Parts: sequence; structure tokens; C-alpha cells
Amino acid sequence: MIGRPRSPRSSSGTPRVRHTVLGALAGIAALLATGVTAAPASAAPEPGVMAPAAQRSALDFWTPQRMRAATPLDILSVDRSDVRASTPRKGRTTVVAPSTPVSDAGPLAIPHGGGPWSGGGAVAKTAGRVFFTYQGRTASCSGNAVTSANKSTVITAGHCVKMQGAWHTNWVFVPGYHDGQRPYGTWAASKTLSTPQWTASEDINYDIGAAVVAPLDGKQLTDVVGGQGLAFNTGYNKPMYSFGFPAAAPYDGEKFIYCSGTTFRDFLLSSDHGLTCNMTGGSSGGPWFTQFDEATGTGLQSSVNSFKYNFLPNAMYGPYFGADAQNLYQSAQSS
Repeated sequence: MIGRPRSPRSSSGTPRVRHTVLGALAGIAALLATGVTAAPASAAPEPGVMAPAAQRSALDFWTPQRMRAATPLDILSVDRSDVRASTPRKGRTTVVAPSTPVSDAGPLAIPHGGGPWSGGGAVAKTAGRVFFTYQGRTASCSGNAVTSANKSTVITAGHCVKMQGAWHTNWVFVPGYHDGQRPYGTWAASKTLSTPQWTASEDINYDIGAAVVAPLDGKQLTDVVGGQGLAFNTGYNKPMYSFGFPAAAPYDGEKFIYCSGTTFRDFLLSSDHGLTCNMTGGSSGGPWFTQFDEATGTGLQSSVNSFKYNFLPNAMYGPYFGADAQNLYQSAQSS
């Protein structure tokens, strides 16, 4: 278990989020694993970059046994004393279309506070579990493959790639994970990155991360599983679907879980979206979709599972995808 460190403050005076483990709170993103490139002794290694040798090592590291034993870090938790959140920068409304093949899915209930996704469709391939090493322990999160120029971009939470000042290592993405199965393989990150605000001071409003994964068996990620669309600067109070792989009780990380409903703007400490949802640790980084089509399992990713207030355990919050989220996406897809 992780203890409760005091909330550090950034140099600007803005408090940083306090990270805690709350056994029943929803999904702290499985912290993102990365590594560092081999660099000359005179050059500082670039954070978040994994050299080919480190990628191979990560693939070897993540045996089925280690995946089953990975500990979900419970979702970030926040109380009233933790943050005076900054407001995400807005920009022009921008939509990136999905690049997933058409596939049939079955209709499910909306709203829904949390339960197994049995609809199938594209989302069952694009979403997956994230595994990495954090402070010497194995951990898990969730993530999602999106349409991108490099066909290799995964969106997750910022704390799934970096937390408490450290970038995660041995980072891999397993799309379509279920019941210990890896039907589309295990994809090692060649690079992980986050928003400048999360990287510098772990500002909860910018808890967004991305990974660029290396080819597997000569193929690129979205050529294998497809890519969901994205939407930036599209406002609040939207019907949304949230997905993830919660691994803390009552869940075990083996099932694909969803929540759905009309979101609300956080009226307390952040500028995040809120959604009634009972997902637990391990679901962090899982995608939130607007314009989600249950008939095909496709939508526009507009947020990720990020945090819960410790006094509101049945509400999940996800960052607003504004200008900085869009810049992160552009940086990732051009890597």
C-alpha cells in the first residue's frame, strides 16, 4: 500500500494533488511504465523514452504471473484541502474521427453506475490494461488506442506515466485484455509523455498521459486494433461512457467495466467532468467517450478516469480535454 504524503506545492504556489490509496475508490490509473534511453555519459537521458533494449526487457518482464500479481494503485483521491485548481485553457472545437472497422455491439443501459461491458464492438479491442513498474512494485492502469498519424498512440492518465516526480518503467499496453488473455499482444512503449502542467507539478486538471508504442511483429497498433476518435474543447454536461479495468475490490482487473450517464462539471475544486461511477483502483486512464455508438462500440475520446473525492466515493472525475490535451495528442502522434 502507498502512504499518504503531504501535498507538495509547485513553485507557482499551486498545491499539488495528494496521492493516496483508498481501497474502495475508483481506478487510479495503472501507472504508466516507461524507461530511459541509453545516452552518452555527458548527456542527460530524456525522461519517458525507452530504448529498444528496454522495450524488449519490458516484454520479457511482463509474464502472465506478474500481470495477475500487479497491484492496482487506487485512484487519486482529493479532499477539500488539496487543490485550488487552475482552469484548463480552451481552444477551438476539434474532432478526430475514429479509424476502427465497423463491428456489431449490443445495446446496454444508460445511465449505468458500473458493470461489465458485454456489448463488444470496437471499444473491446481499442481499450486495454496498462502495466508498469512504479517505485519498485508492479502496477496496472487502463488506456485506449486512438486514431493517430503514427498509428501507435495510446491515451491514458498522467499519473499512469509519471507520479510523485518519477516516470514509470517497464510500461506496456495490452489491448482487449480479459480473463488473463492477451488476444492482440503486448505492446511496449517507446515513449511516454504528459501535459506540461502534470509533468511539472502534477496539477489535477491536466492528469492526461500518452504513450507511443513500438511495432509488434512488424505491425502498428491501430492497424491491429483500430483507433477511437477524439474530441477537444466540446464543453460540459454531455452524455458519456467511461471504460476501464478496475482491479481493486469488488473488481479483480480481469473484466472490462463501464459506467455511463450525463456528466456534470465539478463544482468543488477542479474543472473536471464528473460522472456517477463505482469503478475502483486500476481503472485510471480508461477512456471517456462522447458520441459513443453502442451499435458499433465507437466514440470520441473526451477524457480519462482520473480521481475521486474521498468524501464522494461514487463519483469519478476526468480532466477536460482542452488546448493542452490537444497539444499532448499532437506531440504523441508526431513522435
